[in-house]
Amino acid sequence: MPIVNRIADFHADMTAWRQDLHRHPEVALEEHRTSAVIQEKLKEFGVDEIITGLAGTGVVGVIHGAKPGRAIGLRADIDALPIHEESGVPHASTTAGVMHACGHDGHTAMLLGAARYLAETRNFDGTVYAIFQPAEELHGGGGMMVREGLFERCPMDLVFGMHNWPKAPAGEFLWRVGPTMAAVSRFTITITGRGAHGAQPHDGVDPIVVAGAIVAALQSIVGRNVPPLESAVVTIGEIRGGGAFNVIPSEVMMRGTTRWYLPEIGDLIESAMQRIVRATAEAYGATAELVYERTYPATINDGPATELSKRAAEAVAGERGVSELPQPTMGGEDFSFMLNAKQGSYIMLGSARTDDDPQLHHPRYDFNDEVLPVGASYWATLAEQLLPRSAA
Repeated sequence: MPIVNRIADFHADMTAWRQDLHRHPEVALEEHRTSAVIQEKLKEFGVDEIITGLAGTGVVGVIHGAKPGRAIGLRADIDALPIHEESGVPHASTTAGVMHACGHDGHTAMLLGAARYLAETRNFDGTVYAIFQPAEELHGGGGMMVREGLFERCPMDLVFGMHNWPKAPAGEFLWRVGPTMAAVSRFTITITGRGAHGAQPHDGVDPIVVAGAIVAALQSIVGRNVPPLESAVVTIGEIRGGGAFNVIPSEVMMRGTTRWYLPEIGDLIESAMQRIVRATAEAYGATAELVYERTYPATINDGPATELSKRAAEAVAGERGVSELPQPTMGGEDFSFMLNAKQGSYIMLGSARTDDDPQLHHPRYDFNDEVLPVGASYWATLAEQLLPRSAA
């Protein structure tokens, strides 16, 4: 893998940063130690300004080039997930029930590596904003940063994001124009029936039976309402109700998520869910309430910006190491808020060690440190290509 020689020199440093962050994970909006570590490193690197406070724990390192000029943003997410780690690695999480199961520790280390290189070399004109964003996983920190004035405080022409992708060989890049990741909702359904003795169901209205009927009926939305050539997902991820084997409870709660790309499909899903939940409960003599929250819009890559991203990736990995993502993923990403506000693109960096690696959000997942200099070189190359030095 051709990488920037100077960045290769501090591969060990990036590995140490990444593994330290992995040992000390913090969930969304609680990334206080992580934010402090980032600020400490940026200060050590000699960046021109450190902006804090956006989305609470967000950090932006401002790096000016040799001469004034255009500006770009490079974004990494910094939060961990509420998952108990089972990787068994020496640098495993020391915080029970929290781990970096999505590689945000690696994303942070790669952008720190690029910031160190760019602050040291200044081989560009203009300004690079290194954006360290909190709360990607649960609270839409990207949207929070935009609403709190990221692009007003850091005026930039383009913004770029990158995510590790353990489904692809380490060091390979994958790009895509247009819809790349799905829009996301989360919802809660509360079903109210009438409790009774388990041996006398005729005395009650069983919300567990109603829940089962609703789960089955919701699957008809994708199968019979969404046009076959469009993509959508309706998933129930949690059901809670009852506390004894011989008691019919009075209430059941269900939570889940939906995914889509086109706004009109999102509208269709929400409308159909409201109708199905209400009518199914009524058919069984119960009542049900659906609380539906759209959290992230779809991640839509700009064509010209993606071509720029692709060119930088090819400079690092070669043409054979860069390919088109075969199809969008139904995973969600709050970098979409930044792309809704600013021209830009989001690329994937392959990080697989083997053909059977644990995937993102798995309790045995661990970021592949071998790709740290590849990702950092991509960021540095992108900055130097888009903000070239002018003649003396």
